[in-house]
Amino acid sequence: MTDNADEVVDHRPLIVAGSGIAGLSAAIYAARSNNDPLVFEGDEPGGQLTLTTEVENYPGFPEGISGPELVQNMKQQAQRFGAEIKNGIVESVEEADDGPFTLRLKNGDVYTADAVISASGASARTLGIPGEDELMGYGLSTCATCDGAFFRDEKIMVIGGGDAAMEEANFLTKFASTVYLVHRREEFRAEDYWIDRVMEKADEGEIEIMRNTEVTELHGSREEGMDHVTLVRNPEGYPTDKLDDPETEEFDFDVGAVFYAIGHTPNTGYLEGTGVELDDDGYLKTQGGTGGNQTATGVSGIFGAGDVVDYHYQQAATAGGMGVKAALDADDYLEDLEREQTAEAAGEVAAVESDD
Repeated sequence: MTDNADEVVDHRPLIVAGSGIAGLSAAIYAARSNNDPLVFEGDEPGGQLTLTTEVENYPGFPEGISGPELVQNMKQQAQRFGAEIKNGIVESVEEADDGPFTLRLKNGDVYTADAVISASGASARTLGIPGEDELMGYGLSTCATCDGAFFRDEKIMVIGGGDAAMEEANFLTKFASTVYLVHRREEFRAEDYWIDRVMEKADEGEIEIMRNTEVTELHGSREEGMDHVTLVRNPEGYPTDKLDDPETEEFDFDVGAVFYAIGHTPNTGYLEGTGVELDDDGYLKTQGGTGGNQTATGVSGIFGAGDVVDYHYQQAATAGGMGVKAALDADDYLEDLEREQTAEAAGEVAAVESDD
């Protein structure tokens, strides 16, 4: 519940949390449905696509388009139809017993909304090593299907040991001269299916596995891209924890690109107080199915779209489609809500008139 001392900055029929492809697609459709959407950009304005220098697989751009340019175009399109986009991070969403949702921002501002679309995405996990910030999008990527084709005939390194790493390593053999799969311990945590596929590729010479190895630094420039990486290796695994161990070996290795496949963290923390259902990894659960209301969560009036829901496809085009679905589902919800409120108001008037 909103504290009486809180001053509500604004009330909207619909607020969208997140300004990536899912959020902006939702905003375009919501604005065209006259739902006066307000979009908060979040702590990663534009989403992960802003880290991609060239997008070649988004429909409608035969020559490709840069990630930031695509996001900017979608912002302008949403604003053209009346959506408002503000810089702000939603810190919490609270559900009233009988009334609108209360959204508190990180800066302390309070807004209310009749419906909320969660399109806050999932942040790719990174290593926090030197060279990472400079080379993200310039030889370092977190999405093989997005960026793999840019590195044809290059040596490509994939970092990780789970299903995602195995899948990406397998996929990148389409383009790489050799894929190097780097894992910090001996055993993989991936399913046997993916391990078997990678081992087949390794037997064929397309993948080389570097066990008990970790990357400690990335070298290159935005102008020239990735040049090489610094690795450490220890026969017992987890070498960065054993840098003083005489058995730990440090060496440089030439690669043309590096792909992180160490997982994503869905940005759902601000929904904790609403009662929405999350899976074991923190992704937002939605109704799904083949009929309407596919993006509805277990809390009436809250909808989910994009990577905050989808841990499998994680593509710009699929996120955009989910954003459209969420806007249409929210529109149906708001129309039903308006009818209920109109009926309640008419009932109250009739009751007063009968008392007179």
